[in-house]
Amino acid sequence: MPKFLVDNKEIEAKQGTTLLKACLDNEIYIPNLCYLEGIDPPSVSCRMCFVEIEGERQPVTSCSVLVKDDMVVKTDTPAVRQLQRTGLRLLLSVHHVDCKNCQANKKCELQRMAKFLKVGLKPKGLERHLREIEIDRSHPFLDYYPNRCVLCGKCVHVCREKNGQSALTFSKRGFDTVISFYGVRDLSTLECENCSACIDICPVGALALKVTGAEDPTTA
Repeated sequence: MPKFLVDNKEIEAKQGTTLLKACLDNEIYIPNLCYLEGIDPPSVSCRMCFVEIEGERQPVTSCSVLVKDDMVVKTDTPAVRQLQRTGLRLLLSVHHVDCKNCQANKKCELQRMAKFLKVGLKPKGLERHLREIEIDRSHPFLDYYPNRCVLCGKCVHVCREKNGQSALTFSKRGFDTVISFYGVRDLSTLECENCSACIDICPVGALALKVTGAEDPTTA
């Protein structure tokens, strides 16, 4: 198995393992949102898991690099932290920070990243750009919160893995991109009512089971 250095610590991993997985498996935390074992190729969408590798001219995303013998990696350099903090601020600029009313509170990956990177969830001077639709209730069993979503794609992947097809898909483009329920015409063919895979995998509480007749705390 390849042996290599990460922050002066020697670790080893199986051939073909991504650098991000190898680090996480060895309790070396690298901020990430979209990484999920089994997604091949990795989506590389969150642009948070940067590291510096000796011989590379600039930081690279660790989810897209395979481990190899004698590589020298640093996860905590000024350049890496600047990229990660900038990326987090961009995510927060399109995120409705309402932790007390969010089901992901205290287990939210954005909260973890913000604490790790020493960035407040409501940075001063940060201009926010939220989508007009606060809650999409078009699914018969789920509610979707576009302004919480980080578009990591994990929900789309796990739904497809479990059902052979996904009831979730990306829709629209650019800033308007959201998760949509129009990937499957007949949702009754899926087991959404008795499945919470997409909810469980979401790192930020953007998906929730529909609670019939309950008052929505975000509109109270």
